[in-house]
Amino acid sequence: MSAASIPSGGTARGAPGSRPSRGLFLSAGLLGFCLGGFFDGILLHQVLQWHHFLSLVPGESMQDIRTQILADGLFHVAVYLLAALGLLGLWRTRGGLPLAGPRLLGSICLGFALWQAVDVVVFHWIIGIHRVRVDVPDPLAWDVGWLLATGLPPLGAALWLMRRPDPPPGTPLGPSRGGTVLASLLAALILLAGPVAALPPAGMPVTMVLYPAGHGVEASFAAATASGGRVAWSDPSGELLAVDLSGGGSVMGLYRNGALMVGRSSLGGGCLTWTRKPA
Repeated sequence: MSAASIPSGGTARGAPGSRPSRGLFLSAGLLGFCLGGFFDGILLHQVLQWHHFLSLVPGESMQDIRTQILADGLFHVAVYLLAALGLLGLWRTRGGLPLAGPRLLGSICLGFALWQAVDVVVFHWIIGIHRVRVDVPDPLAWDVGWLLATGLPPLGAALWLMRRPDPPPGTPLGPSRGGTVLASLLAALILLAGPVAALPPAGMPVTMVLYPAGHGVEASFAAATASGGRVAWSDPSGELLAVDLSGGGSVMGLYRNGALMVGRSSLGGGCLTWTRKPA
């Protein structure tokens, strides 16, 4: 086989002693690490809203919900950049992909498990900027439970995949049965996240209401009360309120009394919190 026929970054398929480069598995592991970060950020920060990235950082300005959401966004930007590095590494070592076999998927699973360990040990226990749940009397139990539930299964999958034999020379590169099952499970979790996000937060039957800029605290409270609701929370500007409508109020009543936007779910409420950040 001529040198020109060998893919860039790898060796000829089936050549004696040929092995994919270590960089291929490091890049796959980095990509899995980032997938773990995205999984946690999307599920825990946005869908379930159990915590934000800086939930336990003291200070009134840091506890503002818009600051918390901004920090979540910057966290995702950082993970996105790391994922781009992982994809670039995979591209540069793509010649070894036909030789990687199950070890490639195993590296991704190992990176996913590594993120769970780093997040819990470093961010939860050492730095202490958030926990899995910050609104429970025993956050340590939730940390340990989350680590076991989301760290051990991918770690076990990684060890199993990395011990499987490589495909024989000449085997076309394609998705393995294990990879197909894993991808299907991840897709199912993503599809289930939508209905979960549409549910109101547990124990808080409130509606998030956004009023126009400059509406004022007194006017917003009066408008919410006139709509048949009870104000459960307000931001300092009075433009964003959490209103309990269980006493007979209605969404249409909120709109008739000047509401700019109303969110009936945790997802909508999370979107409405991104309003003008106070000076």
